[in-house]
Amino acid sequence: MAEPTVVCFGELMLRLATPGFQRFVQSAQLEATFGGGEANVAVSLANFGLLVKYVTVLPKHEIGQAAVNALRRHGVNTDHVVRSGDRIGIYFLESGASQRPSKVIYDRAGAAIAEVQPGTIPWSAILNGAKWFHVTGITPALSASAAESTVEAVTAAGKAGATVSCDLNYRKTLWSRERAGEVMQKVCEQVDVLIANEEDADMVFGIKAEGSDVHAGKVQAEKYRSVAEQLIKRFKRLKLVAITLRESITASDNNWSAVAWDGKSFYESRKYSIRIVDRVGGGDSFGAGLIYGLIKDRSPQDALEFAVAASCLKHTIPGDFNHVSVGEVEELIKGGGSGRVQR
Repeated sequence: MAEPTVVCFGELMLRLATPGFQRFVQSAQLEATFGGGEANVAVSLANFGLLVKYVTVLPKHEIGQAAVNALRRHGVNTDHVVRSGDRIGIYFLESGASQRPSKVIYDRAGAAIAEVQPGTIPWSAILNGAKWFHVTGITPALSASAAESTVEAVTAAGKAGATVSCDLNYRKTLWSRERAGEVMQKVCEQVDVLIANEEDADMVFGIKAEGSDVHAGKVQAEKYRSVAEQLIKRFKRLKLVAITLRESITASDNNWSAVAWDGKSFYESRKYSIRIVDRVGGGDSFGAGLIYGLIKDRSPQDALEFAVAASCLKHTIPGDFNHVSVGEVEELIKGGGSGRVQR
């Protein structure tokens, strides 16, 4: 039996990072790779063995082609990438350590995908036979037309019978809380599975977990049950809300777990203590793990455990993409996570 097809829609960016833990003002070189919320999910799912189509807009020049090649290298289908525009979005990364936080600087104004217009992407053809569709709150934040195109996409996915997932992924540098709430209200009305971090629901919809202080590293899992319950009540189509919980001890050491609510039961995952190599893409790897678990008809608890374990491993890997297999994730779930050498 053929694997289910997942369609992801979003921005693929050029990542320019300082080597190791060097600072921007210190380094004489930058390492070039590619990444982006939905692209990271696509690559993870392809590595898990699913069939994945990625939809985006990229320039026709060589850097745009290099971005396409980065996805193809991992088996992601790029047949529906639109080639137009002049720019690919860029982000600069300086990895933090210990008490020094990581820093990200964006240079994405005028990126090709921000120019996407509703009606230009043939969603009915792309979604034909698709099992799942995924997007994040980053894509509609890029421009008014990107917001309209995102609403168009999730609506088409629902009509096509695909399960629709969305990671709220609020970015204050891209839009205001008011604008995010207005647009994401329309998007989430078409969503079946909603993913968020500790702060997203508060930033976008004003739904806050009382008593938690993410900046002080105080995150109480049970406090997020109310957040998930309120989201499911607000959006009638929602079947599951999953919230990642990051306790930031330092930039190098985090505790990582997640909770979920399906309208009937509250699920809480195992908590991992992580020494971080690269946290960028950590939330995306969680989303991919959750999608994989649910597509494979695992229980909500088992899907949540798979997602948290997959994301735990991603934090140990440089770059945006999560280069792990299903077997490696399952070994972590079964084992103690000691990191002993495998011979």
